[in-house]
Amino acid sequence: MRSLGLERDLRQADIARLSQRLLTREPLDATTVADTSRRLAAVAAVLRVADEVPELLFIRRADKDGDPWSGHMAFPGGRFEPHDDSLETTAIRETREELSLDLRQGQLLGRLDDLAPQNPTLPPLIIRPFVAVVAPDVTFVPNVEVAATYWVPLNALRDDTARAEHILSVDGVRARFPGYRVAEHVVWGLTERIVRQLLSLIDQ
Repeated sequence: MRSLGLERDLRQADIARLSQRLLTREPLDATTVADTSRRLAAVAAVLRVADEVPELLFIRRADKDGDPWSGHMAFPGGRFEPHDDSLETTAIRETREELSLDLRQGQLLGRLDDLAPQNPTLPPLIIRPFVAVVAPDVTFVPNVEVAATYWVPLNALRDDTARAEHILSVDGVRARFPGYRVAEHVVWGLTERIVRQLLSLIDQ
């Protein structure tokens, strides 16, 4: 059962606009044309409204040898498992496992376009991002996969001073990726693309 506070937060201007646009658009579904070599995954872009200010949740993944996303800024999520009945279930399960946060106590607003990594060194995946709103007083119990959590106001991400760049060397070739600065870290890659899409839906 949703709290009265959450009902109020869903009426906040940015959240209400995002909710309406997610309801009325047809997201890109890459799973219908996916080749069998690509695994499926889902992440959750989690929002809250703190003192009338919408904030977006980021996690920093723990450093782990052999993990291609080791130490990266990300959203909670992970790979689809055979016992998941949908990618939405995957996003809910992974968020609960990584943060002890049950998205079903909040409100799922919908989903964004499916994405695939552009970096050839990453595993072949199709990632489906879901958008959820939770109460502002939620607490986390991160598991060993999560090194830190950050709530970032949407207005801070909109500000030009938040724009950053990540430089990656792939086979001796330097590649530049756009990003957002969060604390001392840079959000880049798939997570940056999700943030950009989220903000564009709110601000279009």
